[in-house]
This record gives sequence, C-alpha cells and structure tokens, in this order.
Amino acid sequence: MKKAATSQADLVLLDLEDSVAPEEKAAARTKAIQALTTMDWDKKTRAVRINDLESEYAYQDIITVVEETGEHLDILIVPKVKSDKDVWWVDLLLTQIEKRLKRTKRIGLEVLIEDVEAMLHVEEIARSSSRLEALIFGPADYSASLGMDSRVIEGSLDAYPGDPWHYARNKIVIAARAAGIDAIDGTYPDFNNAEGYRRECTRSRILGFVGKWAIHPSQLDIANQIYSPSQEEVEQARKLDAAYQEALERGVGAIAVDGKMVDVAIIRSLRTTLQKADLLGM
Repeated sequence: MKKAATSQADLVLLDLEDSVAPEEKAAARTKAIQALTTMDWDKKTRAVRINDLESEYAYQDIITVVEETGEHLDILIVPKVKSDKDVWWVDLLLTQIEKRLKRTKRIGLEVLIEDVEAMLHVEEIARSSSRLEALIFGPADYSASLGMDSRVIEGSLDAYPGDPWHYARNKIVIAARAAGIDAIDGTYPDFNNAEGYRRECTRSRILGFVGKWAIHPSQLDIANQIYSPSQEEVEQARKLDAAYQEALERGVGAIAVDGKMVDVAIIRSLRTTLQKADLLGM
C-alpha cells in the first residue's frame, strides 16, 4: 500500500476480495481503512474493491469502509456483478449511509464485468446508477465462466492466434460509451512479460478503453504511455481543430490539411485526444 501511494498510478485499488484469504477478510478491511485515513495519496483516486455481493463479507465491507473512511474514499469497486439489480442494491445502501451521516461527498462506483451473465446484461448494468463511473473487464474470471483454455488469460498467441478478448472488450466499451461512462481493461497477470502487457494495452486502447489495471509497478509506465496521447498527437490535433474552426467561420464544412480531409467526424474524434490532453495538462 505504501508503494501504491507513492506510485504513478492514477487510481489505487485496495483489495478486499480475491487477494485476501477468508480468515483475513476482517483484518484486511481494517488495514485498508487505516491506509486510506493515514497515508498521503496525493491526487490519486482512492478505491476499495469489496467482496462479491453474494458473499457474507460484502455488506460489512460497504458499511464499515464507507462509514470509517469519511472523506478519504472516492470509489467502491464492485466485483462479479451479474445484473443492474446488483448495482442498484449497492447504490441504495450507500445512499442510506450518506443520509444517516449527512455526507456531502458522494461515493462513486465502478463494476467488474467478469461473468457470462454480466456480459449478457452489460447494457443494463452500464445504465444502472448515476454513481457508476466505469465498467471494468475482468478477463480471468470471465474466461473461467466461459470454460476457456487458461492459457488465453495471458494472451498466449500459440493457444489462440487472434485476440480472444475482442468481442468482450468491444461489447463492454460500446455499453460504457452509450451510457456516458468509461471502460477500463483488466489485469495482465504475467508482470514479467512487458511486451505482452504493452500489446494488451494497445489492443484495448484502440477499441476505446481509457486505461488498464496494473498489478505491479513495472506495468505503470507502460499503461501511462499507451493510454496517454503523445505530444505529437496533441499538437496535430490542435492544428487540425484550429484549421477546421477557421474554415467554419468562412462557411466551409470540410477542408484538406496536409493531404487529408478534415470534417466534423474527424474533429469529433480528435477532440477525444484533446480532452485527454487537457486533463493531463498537455
């Protein structure tokens, strides 16, 4: 947790679920609360992943963590959701806690899509709560729910020469964008395989994902590089946007810049780059 607090991550997740043995659940909850309330997280988004809603730990995770962290918690990450009703239940419980404690800060939600049932209902899940900020793809559990060959979890090109996650990723990002929220790609467990991680970052970014989980500090620089626009891309986008705005003032709806057509559809795409650049201060 100390390494995470001083890292270059944009969001830090303190985990109460898969990485914690059953007999350590209560202790992990206490440690997460202490870390959130006593450590310096700078400008990072602070998140806790609670346990599966069908487990005996989840309701206590929500109540205890939210009540005891106060203003030091930004996001709850909910694993293994299966339908919009799961998100509705968490939203309702959070609303009750915030009302009772007269909290002015509203806790956000992100949910993991990691089950075939969730994939069937991903559009409804994406629209299930005004608290929802992102859908996260969980490839490990998702592959298990499908009965996939375990080698594909790490993107083994020998096991499957194509991209085994293309359909799932594409469906998630469509649902997220239609609901006005973000799509985040899940873990890549082989943290010694930098090129494999880079490949999966690139694949998901191209589809519209805005980030990818990192389970090791060595993955952070790769993710930050892949999901951030380059200075050259930003400069080109600003150049084309300025040229197009000048053309509009002359009553022209499409122009040619450096041998390429620029119209409103191209500008719409470029402004995604500019939005990221503005957020990053580029």
